[in-house]
Parts: sequence; C-alpha cells; structure tokens
Amino acid sequence: MKQILLALCVLITFNISGQEKEKGRFFKSIYDELFKYSTIYVAGDMQNPKENAPDYFVRPGEDGGLYSIPQVVDGTVYHEFDYRYGIGVRKLARYDYEVKGAQYYDGTENNVGLSATNSPVKGLEYVFHWEKERERDELYDNHRYFLKHSGKYHMVKLESRKQGKVNFDYKSAEIRAKLPIGKKFSISAGAIYRTHERPYGYNPVEIWLNETTEYIVDGQVYEYPANPWYTLGFYYGYDDIYYTSTSYDPNTGQEVETSDWYWVNPEGEIVAYSDLQFRDTVFADLMNRYNNEMWEGIDNFGVVSPVVGFDFYHYKNKFWLHAYGSYLLPYHKYVHGDEDFSYLNRNNWGMGGLREDAEHEQWEDYQTGLVFGWKINRSIGIFFEGEYTKFWDSKIYNSSVGLNITLR
Repeated sequence: MKQILLALCVLITFNISGQEKEKGRFFKSIYDELFKYSTIYVAGDMQNPKENAPDYFVRPGEDGGLYSIPQVVDGTVYHEFDYRYGIGVRKLARYDYEVKGAQYYDGTENNVGLSATNSPVKGLEYVFHWEKERERDELYDNHRYFLKHSGKYHMVKLESRKQGKVNFDYKSAEIRAKLPIGKKFSISAGAIYRTHERPYGYNPVEIWLNETTEYIVDGQVYEYPANPWYTLGFYYGYDDIYYTSTSYDPNTGQEVETSDWYWVNPEGEIVAYSDLQFRDTVFADLMNRYNNEMWEGIDNFGVVSPVVGFDFYHYKNKFWLHAYGSYLLPYHKYVHGDEDFSYLNRNNWGMGGLREDAEHEQWEDYQTGLVFGWKINRSIGIFFEGEYTKFWDSKIYNSSVGLNITLR
C-alpha cells in the first residue's frame, strides 16, 4: 500500500502544472485528478448455501459384529447462510460498448479496462476494494487494489488481488511504452513483475512416501519404504488399535473371526474401522495437510518478464470491435523466492526429489480478449465477449455470446 500511495503521489505531481499552482488551483487539481467521477461504495449480499446431497453411512452394531444390526449415521454436512460485505472506492472509465450492469457498485464488476492494454481515457484510474466473505462456513478476506495511469505513449499499472476461496493471491507491476498506429490501433512493449505462491511440480508427500531405506540380511540388500503410508497418521496424532471380531455367517451358521486395525483421532474418537477405510478417507486429508504445511514453508515467488501487446478499438452505434492481447516472452527472470521450487523446475521434480541434472525450462504466457457487437437492424443484434489468460499452469477463460431478436 505504501508503494501504491507513493506512485499515486508521483502521478499527481506530473499532472499538476506550475501555472495551476501559481493560480491557486492546487487543491482543485488534486481533487480533479484523484476524486472527480469516482464512486465510494459499501455493499454486500446474503444467500442460502449450496446444499449437500444426503450422506448416510453405517457403523457396526453394539456387539461389533459384521452381520449384526448396524448403526445408521447421518453424515450430511449442513452449512449456515453465505454472505459477503465490502467497501471500496473506484474511478474506472468504461468503453462505449460497456453498460453499467446495475444501479450501484458492489465490487463484483469486471471492466475490460482492468486487463486491456489501453484505456478509454487518459490519466489516472483506480479501484480499491476490500471485502469479507463466508461460503459454506469458511471465512475469507478478499481484496483488489488496482492503479493505472495511461497516456498516449505510456501505460503504468499496479495491482494486488486476493480471492480467498480459490486460494488466489497475485501481485503485479507493469510499465509499457505505447506506439499508436492510426487512431484505432496501437502496439506496446515493456516489462511486467508478477508473483505466484505455488511451487509448481513439487509434491512433498509423494517424495516423502517414496523415500526408501536399505537393509542387509545374510549379505542380501533389501529396499523398504522409509515412511510407510500409515505413519503419516502417527505424525498427526492418530493411532491404530488392533482388534478381533467374531460373528456368524448367516448362510452357513459357521463362526467367522476377523481382525484389523481401527483408528482413533488425537481426541480418542474412532474415525475408521479398518486400515483400508482409514486410507480411503482420513488419509487423503492428511496428505493434503502435509503438502500445505510444506508449501507454506516456501517463500512466494517474484518473476520479471518482457511483455509486448496490441490493442484495436473500433466503435459505432451499430457495430463495434475491441481486440487486445499481451504476450510474455520466454525470458523470465526470478528475482524473489527459491529458484529450485520455481516454475523453471516444474518438470524436474520426481519421486526422489529434484533431479541432479535438472535444466531450467522457460515458458510462454499470454492474455487475449475480444468484444464484438453488431446490430444488424432494428430487431436483430449479435454480441460476443471473451477473454483467455494463460499464466503458468493456470488457464482462465470466460466468454458469452448472445443473439437478440426484438419483436415489433
């Protein structure tokens, strides 16, 4: 936030001329640059959560027999209502084809100007939005801080975005030089700094489970798992208890004796009645827990990349076309984070860890968007909006298409 405010002050200084200072219009210039046409808003919503399908399971009866009358347990998870509330201030221009979706702002708007290389206006634009959200009883803090300054020959953009429920935390800083070609088309080139949290390709629990140890018996070398899968349960305080059970086969009447291990959690509650049930249920959660703990111990990554882009914008009342795109060249340089866990080594991790002969692999990222509208006549209109982003292993796309026929 300090960096954003500092950049804001620098931009203000450049836009205030000495002549205005001399005329005593200093504060008016600040107001016009910062707040004129901006909107301060407070908004929220509340709705029913998505219901889970009924989920029932059985446990052995009181005598523990396999063929006795079992206990039927309702395992359905029920949630309180979902809600979201936030506060923000925004000053963001809309393109001619963009229509304000509601009579008020609530922080969910996604204007094209947030991702396009150009802007509908020159000067300063920004969005500062913070919100708290509850979904299916999970609480999240979200934000989007966006600052952009555009001119005929330049574009500077800073952004910080966090979406808790999808574990998305992203920051970027971008500067480009622009070259207009005619009134509708421009190209740009510069550099962009981006962050990511995920250590791509690194799977800690897979490496841990595949560690081996050697034993020598009578001169023979034997290799065994150093970490049997069930020891992960012990690591998190679970315990297994051996038991035997006697029941009678209803078809033959013969006595049947079975044995297994039942599992209890750190509080002493039974969570599984066999090793197989434990591995198919609780163990999967423990694997994710172990991975998350290992990943949290790795610093975030920061990478600088060269970027080029284009923007074409044509608008008439009955026909408009807006196409834009950015291409990040495969010359990425990490400036923060342990490079061993970076995207450069995404294909170099295996069951035994990072390969000794690993070589860094560069990659290509890009983003492109298209907005199209054609009012064929007074009654028929065709419309399309779409955007596609490929950053690292993430592929994000959204699109909509419409055919409007008005009967007269």
